[in-house]
Amino acid sequence: MVPTRRLAVLEAPSNLGLKPPLPAVEPGVKYMAHVLREHGVLTRLQAEDAGVVVPPAYAEAIDPVTRVRNARQIRHYSMELADRIAVLLEQGNFPIVTGGDCSVLLGSALALRRRGRHGLLFIDGHTDLMTPEHSQTGGLAGMDLACATGAGPDLLADIDACKPYIQPSDVVVFGYRWPAPDEVSVATPTASMHAMPLHRIREQGVAESAHAAIKQLESLAEGFWIHLDLDVLAPEWMPAVDSPDPGGMDPDELHTVLKIVLASPRCVGMEVTIYDPTLDPDEKLADFIIDLLASVWP
Repeated sequence: MVPTRRLAVLEAPSNLGLKPPLPAVEPGVKYMAHVLREHGVLTRLQAEDAGVVVPPAYAEAIDPVTRVRNARQIRHYSMELADRIAVLLEQGNFPIVTGGDCSVLLGSALALRRRGRHGLLFIDGHTDLMTPEHSQTGGLAGMDLACATGAGPDLLADIDACKPYIQPSDVVVFGYRWPAPDEVSVATPTASMHAMPLHRIREQGVAESAHAAIKQLESLAEGFWIHLDLDVLAPEWMPAVDSPDPGGMDPDELHTVLKIVLASPRCVGMEVTIYDPTLDPDEKLADFIIDLLASVWP
C-alpha cells in the first residue's frame, strides 16, 4: 500500500540548458513554474509551497572549455537545487520540481546521489544523451541524462566528486522517439541502460511496460525518481515545447504510465519540465498539465 504522501512543489525556473529561440531572446520555459502556480497547481495537488530556487542570469555564449552553454551557471544552480531538494526529502516530503528545462535533472540527481543509490525513470521524447562534442546547440537540456550518468565535462558531471549521480544501469529511458530505433546516434541509450522506446512500449502494451519499468527500479533500496519532460507527448497535445517533434504519447497513455509508477512506494519524487508558456498565449496548456498531474496520484 502506498503511504500518504506530503507533496511539496519546488519551483526551478531555469532556462540555462537551452539555446536562444532567436538572437537576444531567452527561452520561455523560465515562466513555466510561475504560470503553473498562477493556475492553481498548489491547490489542485494539495501540495505544500516549497518556494523557488532562483537561477543565475541566462547567457547566450557557449563556454569554450566545456562546450556547454551556461556551464558554470548550471553547476552553481544544480548545487543550490540539490540542497533544497535534500531538505524536502529529509523532512519526509515528496518533491515535485517544476521547471524550467531538463538541466534541472542535475540538481535532482545530485541530491539523490548524496543520499545513496537511486534509480531514474526518464520519461522523455528524447534520450538527452548527447555530449558536447556532438551537440549542435551546446544546450545541456539535450545532454542532461548523459551528464547525470557520468558522461560529459566534470564541471557538471562530477560535482562534489559524486560522479555518476545515477548509475547507467539504474536508468529506464522510457517513451522516447528520438533517436529512432533504426538511427545510428551517439544519443542511443548505452547497453547498460534499460531502453524502452515508444514503439516498443506500444507493442508490449503501455500498462505492461510501465509495470516492467517499475519492477526494474523497485529493486533499488533507496527508491527512484521520475523525470517527466512534457515533450514526450505528441505536439497535437503539447505544442508549447522547444522541440515539438512528430509522434509521441497521447494523454491517456501518459496518464496510464504516471498512475502506475506513482503508485510505487519506492518513488521518492519527480520533476516536470519544458512547457513554454510563451508558446501558449492563452495558457490553456497550463490547466492541461495541472489536470494531468492532479489525476494520477493514488
